[in-house]
Amino acid sequence: MAAGLTFASCTGDYSPRPRGYFRIDFPEREYITYEGDCPFVFSYPSFAEINDDDGRLVHPCWFNIDFPGYRGRLHISYSEIDNNLVDYLEDARKLAFRHTVKADAIDERMFINRADDVYGTLYDIKGNAASAVQFYLTDSASHFFRGALYFSVPPNRDSLDPVIDYFIEDIIYLMESFAWK
Repeated sequence: MAAGLTFASCTGDYSPRPRGYFRIDFPEREYITYEGDCPFVFSYPSFAEINDDDGRLVHPCWFNIDFPGYRGRLHISYSEIDNNLVDYLEDARKLAFRHTVKADAIDERMFINRADDVYGTLYDIKGNAASAVQFYLTDSASHFFRGALYFSVPPNRDSLDPVIDYFIEDIIYLMESFAWK
């Protein structure tokens, strides 16, 4: 009798469990205001750390916003405009669209804050591209601020999607809180 039940239960379709990803817990949203020596202020997540950029072309207003525990880094750069706004805008567009080879799509969102004279674009890069999000902010006359989000893991949008979606909200908050000094 037991042998009959064993054979009868094995006749149905069998499919293994699909591969899953680790559950990621995110902290409550709290923000800190950045008020360094640079000509701007903005708010960033309290669980993030601001660190100096250690690249070759070190500039006093180039730094990183690191997200410990998520292996994410938001590279920040600032430049003064000297009749070269078009060059900066084109560079920002090229840097975002350089990921077209691996990207499934690149969504552009315009940002306008007339009260603080801040204008920009957010590039949400879908797919397995190296950078998931890039953006720039400018006053169109004197200042140009740019950010690019990277992770120190192989790009796999399926597993990174929850983290990217969480960080996009923080980046949008950064853009909305941004003001020139």
